[in-house]
Amino acid sequence: MKRQGSFQAPAGQRGVVLAVVLILLLVMTVLAIASLSGTLMEERMSNAQYDRSLAFQAAEAAMREAEEAARAKPPLPGSGCDDGICARPDPTDADERQRWNNPGFWDDGSGNWAEADVEVGDLAAKPRYIIELLDDAVQDDKTCTTGGDVSLEANCTILSSRYRITVRTPDQAGRASVTLQSIYAVP
Repeated sequence: MKRQGSFQAPAGQRGVVLAVVLILLLVMTVLAIASLSGTLMEERMSNAQYDRSLAFQAAEAAMREAEEAARAKPPLPGSGCDDGICARPDPTDADERQRWNNPGFWDDGSGNWAEADVEVGDLAAKPRYIIELLDDAVQDDKTCTTGGDVSLEANCTILSSRYRITVRTPDQAGRASVTLQSIYAVP
């Protein structure tokens, strides 16, 4: 005898709804994990961009400080670098032409670089710089006609010095490092 109000599923369809729901739940879980992973990746990228921006701003501020030091035409050491001031590089020596790329050049205690007095955000280490004299007798074409003789044959007597300034923010664990370089003219 059959009770009234009771429902009996056909024999071939028992548990199908449960299987469909479990599959949908699994698909939704995979989508949620993928979305969370994408969000975490975007957050890491945003933090890296922030760190790079801080390092770049600090390097630019250090560049201005190094330009002020170069403007004073500091005395050069006999060879190598001493506290951020470097001897004129030998163009035939690859180690001197790009000395800032040499292993250990920027290491703590090397004595090669000077530390800039700048603070930007939460950047713990301060940027470092070197000043190299490239030439101290460069004719400055823009100021050659200030005398009375403006002919093409007139000798330019105004000479300026050219310094190469290299700035680098130190490597920190997981933080961005920036290297900037400029050629700076000092009359």
